[in-house]
Amino acid sequence: MNISNAINTVSVSGSFSSSAKTSEKNKWQLTDSLKEKIVELAKKNAKNNIYMGNEFMNLRKAEVAKVAPNRAALIGKFNQSMSSGNMGDMKEIQEADKRWLCILFGIPYEAEFQGEGTGSAAHVYNECGEEVLTYTEGVGWQEKETKAESQVHSALKSTYYEAFCDARKALNSEQRTGGMNENIMSQGNFDMKA
Repeated sequence: MNISNAINTVSVSGSFSSSAKTSEKNKWQLTDSLKEKIVELAKKNAKNNIYMGNEFMNLRKAEVAKVAPNRAALIGKFNQSMSSGNMGDMKEIQEADKRWLCILFGIPYEAEFQGEGTGSAAHVYNECGEEVLTYTEGVGWQEKETKAESQVHSALKSTYYEAFCDARKALNSEQRTGGMNENIMSQGNFDMKA
């Protein structure tokens, strides 16, 4: 445990060996079947004049969850420890030893505690050193998006956007073509005597 008196920071980290589960979790791919599903949803939404409808949003949420850390479990462990009487406040968290923090957050996560009193905060990092959660007294938990989550969001949204634009162009083209044929026909039936 490294303690810096200058800024009142406690850094805690656990050593870990990279597991197959962790590396598999971060190797998300946009498969052809997933692309087809996104294109299908984009066409359906374009037809209904809805951009990123509920079905797509649910699909996106499910795909991002595949690479996201289990924040709910981390928060649950922390809250359980706080309510069980094992820790009364942030001061006790700051004074906790490295082993206890590894048990609380689990390896490969790291935690860093800063400040005192109402300005104190707990920062939780993943195995890549990216902050995934922050707890601040009086504010609560804030989630931080990882690079892997951002990449999945970006891939899904760009695929959807392209498919949606293509579907809207096709619909607009059909409407113009259909509308022009109707106009030509109605002009041919136009009665000049009236």
